[in-house]
Amino acid sequence: MNSIVNSPVSAMAALEAQAPPLLYEMIRSFVTLARKLNLSHAVSEMGSTRQTVRRHISQLEEMMGAELFAVEDRRYRLTEAGNEMLPEAENILARCNVWVRGQVLHQNGMPQYKAIFPTGGDFYQQQKPVNIVWESQRPLLAAALKAWAMSGGALESPYFEDIRPFSMVYRNSPNGWVCVELGEKSSYVSWFGSANARSSIGRVLGDLPAGGDFARFVIQPFHSIERDRGVRVDHIATQVARAPGTPPEQICYARILLGCSFPDGSFALVAIVDRHNGIDIPGAPIAPMAEHLVMDADEFPLNQKH
Repeated sequence: MNSIVNSPVSAMAALEAQAPPLLYEMIRSFVTLARKLNLSHAVSEMGSTRQTVRRHISQLEEMMGAELFAVEDRRYRLTEAGNEMLPEAENILARCNVWVRGQVLHQNGMPQYKAIFPTGGDFYQQQKPVNIVWESQRPLLAAALKAWAMSGGALESPYFEDIRPFSMVYRNSPNGWVCVELGEKSSYVSWFGSANARSSIGRVLGDLPAGGDFARFVIQPFHSIERDRGVRVDHIATQVARAPGTPPEQICYARILLGCSFPDGSFALVAIVDRHNGIDIPGAPIAPMAEHLVMDADEFPLNQKH
């Protein structure tokens, strides 16, 4: 029998040996060509050569045992295998770029993302263990988690009645995550005002000013919840303007993401935010919010009625 099968250490060494030193550049060639679908344009963007990009694609195809592109009349198109492999290739590049800039680290095994924006301001996000909601003196996220469990994730369940006013509901689309419902008591409404907030219905979740790689990384929890139909809790601190033409103000909040379903069975992502100054992000120089911006915990549902 092959010794690799009998030895996990040997198997790992064999897998590592298969990864060439230029793997990052090979993946970069693949992602760039997949976006441009034109070899000359891809070469120009990368500052590379046609021979190098072709060689990278050939090496990847040989390693993976599948063709990534088909070429017809000198025009490239992704094969089925190429389409399947592209999202993870894009994520790998984003992880590398974010990591090398020091924008991601781990605290107690949980990822922390940070960025200093070139336009001014900063952004910090720390994932938290889900059980932190039971330890908090603020009841909103605990009530949301309880409603999610009791409803089995069904958005129209009676168990969600007390929580819906505090929720934002998203649906994934080819263009990104679209807000389809906005609770009148949600943090979003109380921050921006009801008139400005309503204009976000039907709009795609915007990118952060730290760049595409960082935005991809920070939005990754949405995709993870969609994939796993699970739950995630984060603490976040940044600056956001409350109205067009006004300066950004400090905002700190705890957020829970819930994997739910619409009545037709399609996926619904529910985001519930509790804005307060008890945000804990180790190592982050977080300025407190103005007290009048802290959400009133007395308005939160303390008990489920159903």
